[in-house]
Amino acid sequence: MKTILVIDDSKADRHLMTGLLKGSGLQVATASTGKEALDWLAQNSLPHLIVMDIVMPDVSGLYLCRQLRTQPEFESTPILFCSQKNQDFDRFWALRQGANAYLVKPYSPADFVKTIRELL
Repeated sequence: MKTILVIDDSKADRHLMTGLLKGSGLQVATASTGKEALDWLAQNSLPHLIVMDIVMPDVSGLYLCRQLRTQPEFESTPILFCSQKNQDFDRFWALRQGANAYLVKPYSPADFVKTIRELL
């Protein structure tokens, strides 16, 4: 079974994504901060995909993405940003940091699941 790590400080967004992913037959791990995500990654096997927000309380998703991309084990792990930041610049900058895809919140459940399937 494929594991997805969801990193988002919003409990409601984590709950929504977890439900959609589990409904698609995927295993889900969650973290509410970048530090919590790094701790999880250090203690578990690599996820098949990482979904994260940009704006988080401790470190930004952009910073976390950049840090992960410098580590060889995460070079090919797909990263999807889900953020309320909806400017073209936000999407451009997220992809430039190493993300594979970008969805603007609120997104449709169908678009979310479709993007996940494409990345896996």
